[in-house]
Amino acid sequence: MGSTVEWSIQEIARSAGTTSRTLRHYGQIGLLAPSRIGRNGYRYYDQECLLRLQRILLLRELGLSLPAIAEVLDGQRDSAAALRTHLRILEQERDRIGRQIESVRTTLRKVEGGEQLMAEDVFDGFDHTRYEEEVTQRWGKEAYQRGDRWWRSLSEDEKKEFGQRQLDIAADFGRAYHAGAAADGEEAQAITRRHHEWLSETGNPVNREYFLALAEMYVADPRFTANYDRHGAGTAAFIRDAMKVYAERRLAG
Repeated sequence: MGSTVEWSIQEIARSAGTTSRTLRHYGQIGLLAPSRIGRNGYRYYDQECLLRLQRILLLRELGLSLPAIAEVLDGQRDSAAALRTHLRILEQERDRIGRQIESVRTTLRKVEGGEQLMAEDVFDGFDHTRYEEEVTQRWGKEAYQRGDRWWRSLSEDEKKEFGQRQLDIAADFGRAYHAGAAADGEEAQAITRRHHEWLSETGNPVNREYFLALAEMYVADPRFTANYDRHGAGTAAFIRDAMKVYAERRLAG
């Protein structure tokens, strides 16, 4: 009878592109227990652990929190069934990313050619529901539900018009920044007022705390930074600074 193949925590961390500290944390919260712990205190992982870690890493890439991942894994203990589910998710994600790539290509071609951007081209492949958990964690379930109800109430033309306004605001921020405008100056603050009004249409109160948190996300989250910095490097940071000034001057907590 052959012995079970096991890997040390260092080997697993290196192969998975993560750290031993992360794996120990997963063990502490009950997400990924080692198959055994040696007399020397070292953690060892067998094949079932590897499969579970693969699922954890996949769900992390899809944006799920650790508690949410634990619920998913506990609800589906059949490894083969779980892998089929995750394969289907990956294939859907591949299709969505393919649409995003084409969206960015179209946007780049139009920007370089001086053509007018259309909201349906820019936002193809972007699904607001993908960020449900993230929004819920940051601002609460009610905030997501209000925004989702508002979005679903719009017609396709209204959705395009709303997206186009965001494009126009972002482009105006980029032009102002690269023309040397100050974040606390009249021009930048006028654009920020439009940005605040645009956000306020989503059904959630955009108070100082919300606006400041969103401003920081524009530079802390690479998705936001890439979206705004396509109008020129530094635009996202400029928008953050302008939003901070606007929040302190005009918004209640």
